Amino acid sequence: MTLSPRFLLLQVRDCPDPMRKQEVVCFTEAAECDPHHMQTLDLLSEGLTLRTLHQCDVVLVGGSGDYSVVDGGPWLSRALDAMRLLHEQGKPTFASCWGFQALALALGGEVVTDRSRAEVGTYPLQLTSDGCSDPVFSPLSKEFRVQLGHQDIVDRLPLDATLLASSCGVINQAFRIEGKPIYATQFHPELTKSQFLERVKNYPEYIQSVAGVTFSEFTDLVEETPDARGLLKRFLAHVLPS
Repeated sequence: MTLSPRFLLLQVRDCPDPMRKQEVVCFTEAAECDPHHMQTLDLLSEGLTLRTLHQCDVVLVGGSGDYSVVDGGPWLSRALDAMRLLHEQGKPTFASCWGFQALALALGGEVVTDRSRAEVGTYPLQLTSDGCSDPVFSPLSKEFRVQLGHQDIVDRLPLDATLLASSCGVINQAFRIEGKPIYATQFHPELTKSQFLERVKNYPEYIQSVAGVTFSEFTDLVEETPDARGLLKRFLAHVLPS
């Protein structure tokens, strides 16, 4: 890995959203990178260009509090074009939550909104056989716990995607793109327990409607997920030159 890799975080969050800055902190800490080497780009207002892409070593794609690839909007085509550019250029990329869904849709997968399969909280996932042999995922236990918060579901993966992990309710929870240094997870490996609670506290109606509990009750159900948090560092060690 280079001593100081340059990161670009693609975001889909309104400027007033306090989670916009929090997301930067979470990825910076999980990647153990120099904060000065973490740049951001707002896909709601601008597109990803080759020039910008060439100025970074790794691209990260985060979540979204208010935007859905299913609902769409005038920003969606620009965001999906960014995902396709990452794929075409073979840029080292790690996408979580909304980024997982956007990458899947852009590359030919299918995403639906299904509240009956929504997941918010700490959940157990199971590695697939490919996950057990994957260089980034294989150090995990066959079953490991993650932080999840979503109601959009990736129902079909892109043709060149390999499934790495599933939950009991949602089959597609993590994938890699074959022949590309690109990984994506429905869950949030970049979040600690406290960061996850800070994130979901901004959407209390979501906790009530999906988990069926108050925020106070919800806090007792959330656990630390140190195994999942180690994924980002292993990804970087895998895709960046030593």
